[in-house]
Amino acid sequence: MISRQFLTATQHDSAERRAEAAAALARAYCHGGLAEDAAWAAKTAMLALLDDASAVVRRALAEACASSEAAPRPLIVALASDHPDIAGLVLARSPVLMDADLVDCAAMGCEGVRTAIAGRGDLSKPVAAALAEIAGAPSLITMAGNRHAAIGTPALLRMIARHGHDPRLREALLARPDLPIEARHSIAALVADSLASYGQSCGWLSTERGERVAREARDCAALSLADEAEEGGLDRLVAHLRIEGQLTAGLILRAILSLRMPFAEAALADLGSLSRARVAGLMLEPTGSGFGALIRRAGLPPLLLPAIQAALSAWREACAGRSDLGGAKLARIMIERALTACETMPFAEARGLMALLSRFEAEAARDEAREATHHAERALAEQPPLLLAEAPRSIGTDRSASSHAPITSEARGGAEPDIFDAVLDELPDLIVANYRAAQERSRAMAAQSVLDGLPGALMDSFLAGRGHTQTAAHKPVAVAAPARPRAIAVALAASMIPDDLVRRYRDDRTGLRHAA
Repeated sequence: MISRQFLTATQHDSAERRAEAAAALARAYCHGGLAEDAAWAAKTAMLALLDDASAVVRRALAEACASSEAAPRPLIVALASDHPDIAGLVLARSPVLMDADLVDCAAMGCEGVRTAIAGRGDLSKPVAAALAEIAGAPSLITMAGNRHAAIGTPALLRMIARHGHDPRLREALLARPDLPIEARHSIAALVADSLASYGQSCGWLSTERGERVAREARDCAALSLADEAEEGGLDRLVAHLRIEGQLTAGLILRAILSLRMPFAEAALADLGSLSRARVAGLMLEPTGSGFGALIRRAGLPPLLLPAIQAALSAWREACAGRSDLGGAKLARIMIERALTACETMPFAEARGLMALLSRFEAEAARDEAREATHHAERALAEQPPLLLAEAPRSIGTDRSASSHAPITSEARGGAEPDIFDAVLDELPDLIVANYRAAQERSRAMAAQSVLDGLPGALMDSFLAGRGHTQTAAHKPVAVAAPARPRAIAVALAASMIPDDLVRRYRDDRTGLRHAA
C-alpha cells in the first residue's frame, strides 16, 4: 500500500512534489516503524529514485538519510558518488560509510568532496592519511581545524611537507592541542626557511648567509622545543631530527654550550645506540677514554672532542660546587674554555670551529645581558615607584641654593639623591611652580580639616601656647608633664601647619565669634 502510494506520488510532473514524497518515504524507512514487506518495498522505491533526472529529488533523499544508521547502505554509497553537492551531505555525516568508501571517494572526488570528508566527526587515521597525501590546502585546513579528527604524526608531517607554505594551514595546525613535537619543529623549520628565502629574494641576505641563518633558526627552535618536551617527546624529537638530517654536530655542540644537557644526552644516546643513563655518566667524565669513544661512535668529527671536553669540564666544576656560576655566565665560561682548547689546533683545521664558537660566545653574551637586565627590571618593579606627588614640600619655582635648602635623601624617604635630583633638574620651572602651588593647596586643605575637627576650647589654648612658642625662635612646643596623649597629638599636628594659615584661621574664628 505504501509503495503504491509512493509510486503514484513520484509520477507527479513537479520535481518538488517528487522530492517531498522521496523525503517522506526515506524518513519513514529510517525511523524503523515499517513492517518487513513495507520496508522492503520502501527500500526498493528509494533505490529506484536514484535514477530520477532531477537533482532535487536525490538531494532530498540525501538530506533525509545522511545522519541515520538505518539508511540502506547501497543508497548511501550511490549518493556518495553523486554530484558533489549531494555527495557532500552523506560524506560529511553518514555513519554507514566505511573507511574504504571514504578513501575511494576522496581519491575519485573533487576538492569539495574531500573537504566534506575532512570535516567528519569520526575521521579515522587511515582516512586522514589518505587526505594528507592527495587533498589540497582547503581540505587540509578543514581537517586540521577538526578537533575530533584522529590525525597521525606521519599524516601531519606530510601535510606540512605538501602545503606547509600556506599560513592558514600552519595556523590551524598550531591551534591543535594534540600537535606532536615533530610537527611543531617542522613548522618552525619551514618558517625559518621561508624567511631566509624571502631575505635572499629581496637582496638582504646572500645565499650563504641565508642558509646559515635558516640553519641556526632551526637549531634554536629545536632546542626551545626540547626545553618544553617531556621524556618521550624529547626522544621523538631527536629521532625526527635524525631522520630529517638535522641532528648535526653543530646542534649537539650548541646544546652542550647552552646547558641543554638532556637534549645532548638524548642525541648522543640516539646516535651512539646507548642508554641515556650511560651517556649521562660518560658526560660527567669528559676527559676519560669512554667519552672519546662515545664521540667517535656517535659519528661526530674528532675536531670537536677537545672543545666539548673543555666545556664539559667547566660544567662539571659547577655541578660539583667548585664554581658558583650558573645560567648565561656558566655558558659563557664554557664557550671561553672551548675557544681556549681550540687555540692549540692548526688554524686551517680549527678555523670553522672557532668561528662557530665565536658566534656562540656573542649569543651567550647577549643572553647574559638580557638576564642581568631582567633581574634589574624585576628589582625595580619590586620597589615602590618614585612619584613627584610624594616629593618634599620645599620644592619651589627657584631651585637654587639661595631660595631653598638642599633636598636630602632623608627628606625624600630614603630615595637615591642622584635619581631624584636628576628628575628635578629635567623639569621646567613652570612645572615645578605648578607643583608647589598644588602642594600648598593640598596642605591648606589638610590643615583646614584638622583645625575644623578641634574643639573650640582646645584650639584657643593651643593658639595661646603657639603664640608663646613661636616667639622663641620656633622652638618645639613644650608640653608639661604629665601631658595627655590628645594634647601631644594635637600639638604635633598643629606644629606642621604654616603660620600664615594659622593666623588666617584665627582671624576667621574671631570674626565668626563677633558675628555671633
